[in-house]
Amino acid sequence: MSTRINILFSILLAVCFAHSQRVSAVYKIGDLLKRIDQTNDTVYVLNFWATWCLPCIKELPEIDSFAVRHKNEKVKVIMVSLDFKEELEKKVNPFLVKNNYKAECVLLDEINGNDFIDKIDKRWTGSIPATYFTFNKRRKTAFIEKKIGKTELEAMLLETK
Repeated sequence: MSTRINILFSILLAVCFAHSQRVSAVYKIGDLLKRIDQTNDTVYVLNFWATWCLPCIKELPEIDSFAVRHKNEKVKVIMVSLDFKEELEKKVNPFLVKNNYKAECVLLDEINGNDFIDKIDKRWTGSIPATYFTFNKRRKTAFIEKKIGKTELEAMLLETK
């Protein structure tokens, strides 16, 4: 009987991890910008982070909660990992699975920050965590370059709409 329980538990565990969040795409900066350059009714929220950034790691649960709170609205949250592409399978995906994040996560495959930072927002000095809101239909953006919480996320959303 205990063998059957162990097998059942192993199968359930495997199914749970198979459905955990993983990086959905690896983008170059042009592809990421094309993804959010839409004239629809959606506010796009990009949160830039990395597994080696402690303030980022502390902020991600709030970013994920924000994404879940607004999942039925025209708000698309994308967590953008700035880890190296080579670390995708050994660091980034295991981190996402372990923490069971629900928000979409992509990896930005750019080595030189000077090649992409200004393309996101001229206000960005390159520090992370950084969060960028854009509502292209109204040509509105908001940007913050520090660890933020629920109140600031909600305020930035209102500012952008």
